[in-house]
Order: sequence, then C-alpha cells, then structure tokens
Amino acid sequence: MRRIGILTSGGDCQSLNATMRGVAKSLYKMFDDVEIVGFEDGYKGLMYADYRVMKPYEFSGILTLGGTILGTSRQPFKMMRTPDENGLDKVAAMKHTYYKLKLECLVVLGGNGSQKTANLLREEGLNIVSLPKTIDNDLWGTDLTFGFHSAIDIATNAIDCIHTTAASHGRVFIVEIMGHKVGWLPLYAGIAGGADIILIPEIPYDIKVVVDAIKGRMKNGKNFTILAVAEGAISKEDAALSKKELKEKKKNGPTYPSVAYELGALIEEKTGQEARVTVPGHMQRGGEPTPYDRVLATRLGAEAAELIRKKQYGYMVAVDGRKITKIPLEDIAGKLKTVDPKSDIIREAKSVGISFGDE
Repeated sequence: MRRIGILTSGGDCQSLNATMRGVAKSLYKMFDDVEIVGFEDGYKGLMYADYRVMKPYEFSGILTLGGTILGTSRQPFKMMRTPDENGLDKVAAMKHTYYKLKLECLVVLGGNGSQKTANLLREEGLNIVSLPKTIDNDLWGTDLTFGFHSAIDIATNAIDCIHTTAASHGRVFIVEIMGHKVGWLPLYAGIAGGADIILIPEIPYDIKVVVDAIKGRMKNGKNFTILAVAEGAISKEDAALSKKELKEKKKNGPTYPSVAYELGALIEEKTGQEARVTVPGHMQRGGEPTPYDRVLATRLGAEAAELIRKKQYGYMVAVDGRKITKIPLEDIAGKLKTVDPKSDIIREAKSVGISFGDE
C-alpha cells in the first residue's frame, strides 16, 4: 500500500480543502494502491500522531468549502527545536510518526513558516512536497498563492460597502486589511475597491502627506476619503527607529488597538474631519473560495500528485506566469516576496491618483 501523508498548517484560508481535493483525486486516479493519511491540526498532528486514514468520499463536496477539514494550528518555526512542555523533541517526534506509518511522502499545505518547517523535515531526510497557501501572497518563488484571490474579494467588498456610508456622512474611513509584513492584499483590494489612499509596510508613510491628500480631496469638493491600510503599515518616523526604540516609543506613548486607530486619531486632529475605522479581520480568511482560487487549487493539487508519481521530492509547487511549476524548498524557505515600491503596479496606481503616503 502506497501511503501519503497530508496536513494543513498555519492560518486557514478559503482554498485549503479545494487543494487537498486536487491532490487526493489525482492520486486516486494515478494509483490503485494509494492510502491518504490526514494529520489533524497541522504539524501538531504529526508530532503527536493524531491522524486518520482518509476515505475517497471525504474529498468529495469540498471544492467550495472554506477552512480545512483536517484542522490547522500555528507551530512557530523558531520553536521547532525547542522541546514541548513535557520535554518532547518535536522534530524527532514528527520523524517517528512519519516512519512508523511508513509514509512514502508528506504533503504540506502552508505559508511561510510552514514552508520553513517543511524544508527542515526535508533536511532531516523525509520526502516532502509542499503547496503555497496564504492570503498574503508573500511566498517567495511563486507568482500566486491559493487563498489570495478569495481574500481580495472579501477585502474589496468591505471597501465597496464603506463607499456609500463614507459618502453619505462625509467622513474619512480607514479599512484595515490583513498584511503584517507585506502589502499585496491591501494593495490589490485597495485598487479594486477604489481606495484613495493605500498604506503598506513596504512604503513607510508621512502623516503630513496623508493629511494633505485628504485636504486636497476636500478642496476639490470630495467630502469623503477611503484609506486601505495594511495592519503592518508604518510611518517614516517609526521606520527609522530601531526595534528597541520603537518598542520604547509605543510603551510610553498613547496606546491604540492598531495602526488604523492611530491614523484615525491623527487624521481627526489634523483635518477636523470625522474618521472611522473598519476591520474586516478574519472574515478575509473565511467563506467560499472564488472560482479563480478553485481552479488554481485544483491545478496545484494535481501537480503535487504528479511530483509524487515521479518521486520528485523536496519541492514546493509554484505558479510561474500561467504555468504550474516546482521550486526547491531549500530555495524558498524563509524568504518573503514583498511589494517593490518601484514596481509597475505602484507606478500605475499613483498614475490614477492613489496616494501611498510617501510623496
């Protein structure tokens, strides 16, 4: 019996089930003797041997189902070499489970941290094939990650809904969009939703530039402004500080729930215009995957199965233009794909009048 393990790790997203379905249906079609072992709650299931042998019917009817039927959890990569509270060696435990179940390969669906752990297991001698999951689209080596387009739809809808109330009341609305370290999601949702100002981590903002952009709209007879703000957006002033200095500043200064609320307070103070904050939060991870993501997930899953058939292990399945390809895990683990402030999409957004708070 050919046994393939599969797990979903890190934050959930809309296309995890669709991608697992693509892997499973392809494997069942390729082999008569395949058995898929699903690990509960990500790497945690692999550590503590919490698994179930899955049946083909479990992969039916899940193409449109958000979340993950296997459950997921965050297991920080920096803690992988640290024993758990009972002294368990996590890496040794995962290897033990893998060999005890006589797995031919482990399929990992995850984001940046999950890919680092996948590469660690590869270095430890396990056969690994991974798939690029994250709504942030920040995995290096792939043009797209599954979940990204679905999250764009939700974040864009939030901005769309804000437009009417912002215009009705003549207010500034700040929509805080997920993105701690990179700004792909707020960038795309901001453009798609017609935001007037987009603030992302890669382009530190000047509050004076932001305020001037709002005042400029007021001067031109536009009584409202919408900002799409990444949760990791940072001012030029704060970006110039060391981590220690920034921590000290936040400790001694006013306390805000997030950067969006800090911006709201500053904008009200400097413009006299009411500012409101909307945080879609984890809604951006939920709901059904978009048709685009369903197609992408199916293609990525099928290609993962093809790598298993060819016994080509140690790769992450990736998107290169319109092609589905593969890239060595060792080449991508630990690398972030950030937004280039000088990229065409930033230049084009600025050409239509969108401010990034930098100039």
